[in-house]
Amino acid sequence: MRALLLAVLAALCGAAAAQQATPAGLWKTYGDRTGQADGLVRIVEVNGVFEGTVVKVLSPPAPDPNPRCEECSGELKDRPVVGLKILSGLRRDGDAYSGGRILDPDNGRVYRCSARLLQGGRRLEVRGYIGIALFGRTQVWRRED
Repeated sequence: MRALLLAVLAALCGAAAAQQATPAGLWKTYGDRTGQADGLVRIVEVNGVFEGTVVKVLSPPAPDPNPRCEECSGELKDRPVVGLKILSGLRRDGDAYSGGRILDPDNGRVYRCSARLLQGGRRLEVRGYIGIALFGRTQVWRRED
């Protein structure tokens, strides 16, 4: 009986270890200028594609906990940032994720996006860029869940 219990526990531990971390989860974002935590983004996987929505804006550093996307254009113009889908189209590409788009609510611009998990899935390196990845900026988000 004891051997059976140990075998079951070993199988469960092996299955858990075999699962790869993904970007799905709750992430704390940090401002480029201040380095302070500025929001929470929930990333979900839908049919193998990852998308992220702002669930909270931290104030401070933001002057208002309920800002609007004043610089956005089209249907996103003046929409509340909380609830805004800022990340879309990100797909697994080997050990990284690519092919996505990311919206910067501060300037209303949409950038191409790639990402990769760091530190066993506890950090997410997110790169937004124009054209090629060389012309962009990188943020590191921390997993909150």
